[in-house]
Formats: sequence, C-alpha cells, structure tokens
Amino acid sequence: MRIHPTRLTASARLAAVSGWLLALAGWRCAGQPPAGSCVAIGAPHTSNWDFCLMLALALHHRLRLVWLGKHTLFCGPLGWLMMWLGGVAVDRTRTNGLVETAVEAFRAHEQLILVIAPEGTRRRGVRWKTGFWHIADAAGVPVVLGYIDWRNKVVGLGPAMHTSGDLDADLMAIRAFYQPYER
Repeated sequence: MRIHPTRLTASARLAAVSGWLLALAGWRCAGQPPAGSCVAIGAPHTSNWDFCLMLALALHHRLRLVWLGKHTLFCGPLGWLMMWLGGVAVDRTRTNGLVETAVEAFRAHEQLILVIAPEGTRRRGVRWKTGFWHIADAAGVPVVLGYIDWRNKVVGLGPAMHTSGDLDADLMAIRAFYQPYER
C-alpha cells in the first residue's frame, strides 16, 4: 500500500463549478481549508453521498487529498477512478501496518491531507476506530474535523486539533464537536 498525494488538483474553474453544483443542490461549504498537513476525519458517515460531498468540498477549496477506502471500492471498472480521485485501498480483513505506512507518508511529503472516516463503515452507532488519532499523534500533525450537517445542508471543515497524548480525552472532545451533526 502506498500513500501519496493525488495528482488531482482543481483548477479555479473546477472549484467554481463544484461550488455552483453544491449551491444548486441547496448545500453550502463552511470553514477554512487546513493550512498544512493533517489527518482530516469526516463524520457522520452514513451514506454513499458523503463521498460526493467530501469530493465537492475538496474541489471547492482546491485541496489535494488522499482518502482511505475499503479495498472492494477499487475493484472492477471504476477502481482506476477511485485511485485517480486520491483513494487508497485498505483491506480491513488483515493487519497491514496502516498507521506506520501513513506516518511514513507524512514524513515523506511536505504537504499531505489524509481523509479518514473514523466509523470505518456507513452503519450507525458503531464504535469509532482510533487509527486516525494514532496516525496524527505519531506524525505530529493536527486532526481536522470535517463534518456533514444534513439538517442544514452544510458540508464543512471544523477546527484543527492537535493530539494531547490522551486518546480518551481527545476522543471525548472530538465526539462533543460532532454531537450536533449526528443523524
């Protein structure tokens, strides 16, 4: 598994079209793009549309990002498209050293935005996986809190939070941020 920044960079025109399409669908973007490398988490992740909204937000802000997805997304005729869009296939049925690989990628690249859905699935009420926190903590990069507010039709980037070394305390603060957005 290789983690490297995608070559997909939105032109000013594509960024404008993305913003226009979001507005046409009744959505708006909120928040500021991250200033440097980070682990960006997105929650809640309850629909396949979350991916489209994340991609539109990234294009709108002209962000080059890498996202992790289950390996089955990369099979078949659309597999190449998922990789071109910045996807990295993760086989969750086996141990693959993902945290170490991601930390090495942060060390190897000057600018890297790694997007992870902490739920690891679209099912509701599952316990969050903590790999995102371990990656950010070991790499010394902040966690940016990306969100989807379905009720108000807002897709946004919340605050950047540096890990404190206390996983439980950080998760409580992160979950508190997401409380209003849970569906």
